[in-house]
Amino acid sequence: MKHVALSFFVVLSTVAFAQKKTKKAEVVTIHTSFGDMAAILHEQTPLHKANFLKLAKEHFYDSLLFHRIIENFMIQGGDPNSKNAKPGDRLGGGGGNMERIPAEFRPDLFHKKGALAAARDNNPEKKSSACQFYIVQGKVYNDTELDAQLRRAVGTRQATPAQREVYKTIGGTPHLDGNYTVFGQVISGISVLDSIAHQRRDGSDRPLKDVRMSMSVEKMKKKKIAKRYGYRFE
Repeated sequence: MKHVALSFFVVLSTVAFAQKKTKKAEVVTIHTSFGDMAAILHEQTPLHKANFLKLAKEHFYDSLLFHRIIENFMIQGGDPNSKNAKPGDRLGGGGGNMERIPAEFRPDLFHKKGALAAARDNNPEKKSSACQFYIVQGKVYNDTELDAQLRRAVGTRQATPAQREVYKTIGGTPHLDGNYTVFGQVISGISVLDSIAHQRRDGSDRPLKDVRMSMSVEKMKKKKIAKRYGYRFE
């Protein structure tokens, strides 16, 4: 398969610019037969942001599947092998010939519901797949359950009071914090996420009926994004 990931020597030279406060941001819309999910990509994770935008703009994701779904956990897609996969084919290993992305863990970016995060294999540096991603559905936890979940996170992570409140009211998957890079957030279409996660699946967690995606990118003023989607930039 053609190598489509960014060279990170090139990306690193643009990080300083990506981290600057800007008046505009890209909204990535993931189109599915269940509806659309709109997401923003975090400026704090410039390598992942640049890579994902490049692939989306090049239509890399168009016709790929959400090939792995687990209700109350997450939905995963972006395996290039899924484009022409037959029913029952095992998926999840595609994209391994693409350059992995260095981890960009940020304590303020956590696995709340709707978080867009990078999948990865078991490489020791926890580098991300260059193409596979997942969207967190998760569930709501009480204090006891949340403490147990956070003990599974890297370094027995101490969530802030605000983050704990999110996990207790909106939900998420706290045990993934510090293990996988969160680089975006769904800001519209959460019901679409729930619908996809609820679909029937086989023993490999692949939906019995294919759920295909396509993506579009629109650069908008942050004020317009805030007005349209109710999202507040930090």
